[in-house]
Amino acid sequence: MSEEYPYLYETHLHTCNASACGKNTGREMAEAAKAAGYTGIIVTDHNWGGNTSIDRELPWDEWIDGFAEGYRQAKETGDQIGLDVWFGMEAGFNGTEFLIYGVTPGWMIQHPELMSASPSEMSRIVHEGGGIFVQAHPFREESYIPEVRLFPDIVDGAEMINASNRMPEFNERAIAYANENGLPGTAGSDIHRKELLGAGIAFRNRLSSVQEFCDAIRNRGDYVMTDGRVWYDNRGNRL
Repeated sequence: MSEEYPYLYETHLHTCNASACGKNTGREMAEAAKAAGYTGIIVTDHNWGGNTSIDRELPWDEWIDGFAEGYRQAKETGDQIGLDVWFGMEAGFNGTEFLIYGVTPGWMIQHPELMSASPSEMSRIVHEGGGIFVQAHPFREESYIPEVRLFPDIVDGAEMINASNRMPEFNERAIAYANENGLPGTAGSDIHRKELLGAGIAFRNRLSSVQEFCDAIRNRGDYVMTDGRVWYDNRGNRL
């Protein structure tokens, strides 16, 4: 698969700059991803509704500035070493989490209503901004997740493959759920340290922008997924 689809992107990555559970900086994560053979990464740190390390009491623009530091470090490093680096976010709602792609820190500053938005409201705002809204690890069971809650009507896709899930059943259920609801799938490592897992989405051609990535997911384009060991087509079938 790596010969047919040589351009691999990590879609779920945290930094210690903005995620309290992160262990390495944006700079360190970018360097590690390049060394591991990734074409690009999307930095998806935890927002105010999740395990953020940024003071929630800060004014909105200052909060966004701090939140984007991991991305900025990774982007600066990526530009120097030839790694595509794009901005994203993992939004938390009492343990239920969504991956947001296709927006920018500048756009977020213009939308302080995001802070109090419900999942459906945030989905609408993100869509109006040209981004996509993907449910992360929809069937994960952990102490911080009180219950599994599904939102097939407001998302653009579901994370079928999450390499950090401790039980394979969580991914198997996500694949079945996404296909039953006609939702495109994504894959990512959900990585918090520079010891990478090798998961992500691979394309035949290098992407030119995060918007091209969003279009590929929306339209279930020509891509394959991996957990770092096994390859899957874009419907979650093993290859």
